[in-house]
Amino acid sequence: MSAHPSNAPRTAGTLQGLILLLPITLAVMGIAVLVPVVPQLMAHFKDVPNYRYLIQGGVLTMPALCVTLFSPLAGWLADRFGRRRILIVSMVIYGFLGVAPVVLDNLFAIIASRVGVGLCEAVVMTVSTTLISDYFKGHAREQWLASQTAVASVSALALITIGGLLGSAYGWRGPFGVYLFSILLAAAIWRFTWEPWAENATAPPGGVEACGATRPVFPWARMSGICTITLFASVMFYTIQTQSGLALSVLGVHEPARLGLFTAIASLGVPVGTFVFRAFARLKIGLLLCVEFLVIGVGFIGMGKAADPLQFVASAAVNALGCGMILPTLLTWATRGLAFEIRGRGNGAWQATFAVGQFLSGVVVTLLADGTGGLLPAFVALGMANILVALLTIATHSSFRTRAAAATTK
Repeated sequence: MSAHPSNAPRTAGTLQGLILLLPITLAVMGIAVLVPVVPQLMAHFKDVPNYRYLIQGGVLTMPALCVTLFSPLAGWLADRFGRRRILIVSMVIYGFLGVAPVVLDNLFAIIASRVGVGLCEAVVMTVSTTLISDYFKGHAREQWLASQTAVASVSALALITIGGLLGSAYGWRGPFGVYLFSILLAAAIWRFTWEPWAENATAPPGGVEACGATRPVFPWARMSGICTITLFASVMFYTIQTQSGLALSVLGVHEPARLGLFTAIASLGVPVGTFVFRAFARLKIGLLLCVEFLVIGVGFIGMGKAADPLQFVASAAVNALGCGMILPTLLTWATRGLAFEIRGRGNGAWQATFAVGQFLSGVVVTLLADGTGGLLPAFVALGMANILVALLTIATHSSFRTRAAAATTK
């Protein structure tokens, strides 16, 4: 099934939705599967100058940096040349480059392979999300996009466990073998999906000018506003992911096993939040964002005021619940207003913005901790900031409704 055989429309179903959900696990795989073997990597390459920085910055986080830099380009390529072909090619390359460290023994060669993994990851994340937006409409589209967040959070827990088992059995090289899953998934996408341009666009990718059709104008102002809010939300999301272990140590938890257990329990709030969003997805965006920022803010304040680890975990779960709701809200908001011909670029811009939050979260929390007297007071400050944003959001939403009502009475 290599191309659309005719102009007759096709209808995507559960099979296509499930197949296009799975690529999000490749983005999670970039770090999660390797977390348990970081000490083994450190020990193996300890004779390499600056090995700690190279492993943390090059092996672990390099793919995320590439997603930030190249997702907009991936979106442009998808709009210009079609979605399905570059998705399949990228997933195959991703698989081979991802598994390369199994046979490599040079740290710089491994980092080079990770750069390639990151480039492919940018394409996979952007294009798979764009295909979901192409295949499904309205409420169905929002349900499938929301499911991405749940799949990502659940797969992260599973991949950390799998990485630990493979690391114990085969050493630091073992977890890299998981990347071969990408090739199997690429085969499924080749077999059960199709290029969607015939149902959505006035001309095939690359043929707009030849057909005399006018390409839609990219909504820069609208996407800038959405991406600004996304950047703030992304910093909040990654703060709980990266700082909870340090906060628990402040509260007296130092054993790695307990830290991992408490973090995993709190993280379950993300998939729960995703299902809550699915139930309320039909509400107005402004109202949803207000509620979500309030939930995140209350969670942060509870974390900052926690007197013991159990109180902290409970508040962190509330925070994660809000994060699980807000990510699909922002993604579906961005996708709703994008015509097919520019949808890839819009998704690429959103994915890049969200990835930036991973890098900014540590800087923001560090600055706040220095200014407020510690990590827990910094959480309180973040909570207050989220509540302020929630109030601004609902005020803006009410203003738009008032203006709209006034316009209809004229």
